[in-house]
Amino acid sequence: MDDLKAVASTLRRARGVVVLTGAGVSAESGLPTFRGDDGLWRGHDPARLATPEAFERDPALVSEWYDLRRMAAAAAAPNAAHVAIAELERHMGAAGGRFALLTQNVDRLHQRAGSERVVELHGNLVVWRDHRSARRVTPEPSPFPTHPLPGPDGGWLRPDVVWFGEYLSEEALAAAASALTWCDVFLVVGTSAVVYPAAGLVGRAAAAGAVTVEVNLAATPAHVDHRLTGPATVVLPRLVEAAFGNAA
Repeated sequence: MDDLKAVASTLRRARGVVVLTGAGVSAESGLPTFRGDDGLWRGHDPARLATPEAFERDPALVSEWYDLRRMAAAAAAPNAAHVAIAELERHMGAAGGRFALLTQNVDRLHQRAGSERVVELHGNLVVWRDHRSARRVTPEPSPFPTHPLPGPDGGWLRPDVVWFGEYLSEEALAAAASALTWCDVFLVVGTSAVVYPAAGLVGRAAAAGAVTVEVNLAATPAHVDHRLTGPATVVLPRLVEAAFGNAA
């Protein structure tokens, strides 16, 4: 764990820390994929449901799929990795440093664990929007009575997430770009490092002079200064404790 000690030492000296998280963090909370043994959900490839075209073609099917995911996320609990990231944010704040969490996850488990400075790169499942007017609403935390659910302006409600073929919000991209201007440690946790534009943030952080660290079950194509291999639920608590001890 020499790398862990080196990263912990770097974190202690850091004035600005940015964390990028991906699906690997949420997977350790046991969120179901709803896929069968054949990799399909009711005969459909879930990845093919995550497009505007699929919603246009069959809004009821896509709505039901995302409603199931919404309720599963609501039933899941933040895990030790989520908690460690929230603790890291508190440590940075207590020391007068800066912190930002950029997440590709849409389940809001980070916020439930206590993270506050969160940029949702891919949106979230809690908020939905009218597919015609784009007006956002927050449905009740119970299964939809019908699929699709009517929106406030005559359209159907769709999840406020970024589907394949859609652009990340300008607000999220601007927040991520701003964070790269002041971070001196960039942690990338539980991502495949292949989904752009989020995957490109690692290289941009390195180019800006940040120390880059990957926490993942296995190495990814990302070029980083340090790799901490293992479950995020194990590695991150150890890292935060090594850097700051138990007290926030």
